[in-house]
Amino acid sequence: MTESPGGGSMYVPAFSMKQRITLMANKYELIATNPDGSDGQLLAFAQQKRMAFKEEVTFYTDDAKTQVVFSFKARKRIDLGAGYDVFDAAGQPIGWFKKEFGKSLLRSSWLLSGNGLDAAGTERSAGIAILRRVWDFVPFIGEIPLPFIFHFDFTDRADGRPILSVERKMSIRDRYRVSVQDQRLDFRVAAAMTVALDALQSR
Repeated sequence: MTESPGGGSMYVPAFSMKQRITLMANKYELIATNPDGSDGQLLAFAQQKRMAFKEEVTFYTDDAKTQVVFSFKARKRIDLGAGYDVFDAAGQPIGWFKKEFGKSLLRSSWLLSGNGLDAAGTERSAGIAILRRVWDFVPFIGEIPLPFIFHFDFTDRADGRPILSVERKMSIRDRYRVSVQDQRLDFRVAAAMTVALDALQSR
């Protein structure tokens, strides 16, 4: 993890997110990716109660949950379309993201901002996006975890440069590989967006 241009932010070029599903909670581990592609150190841990309202997620240094490192929270409890703000450990805003519900009817789309950048992200495959929506509408089947592998790509809204790529890998438990192509994107904002793609995708 290095300091990105502008100071005060954290840049991690590649990391993975592993999800551990338990009866009462979804647990997320954010793990650095070494240059050889292997797993490195644990960067953050988050836990979300499965039956709780999903308006806020807090990230800690580890699963002991004694030290907060960052969090994200919905701006409005009822209107989730208002977006989510990302905060550092001291509660200061460092970025935000929101789902574009109009564009997401056929293909999930998000806006992401922080540290001087504004990015837009969408599902890489239109075909998979349609299959996911059909799956959700089939009675009973829609309650089964999605068997489809889907990816998201975020680009700079000003010039189209790649900013962030999130790829879901096929495994027993959800695992995502994340590549951050732009050093302006703070790890905490990238990690919050990655967890949101899993936890809030159905909203």
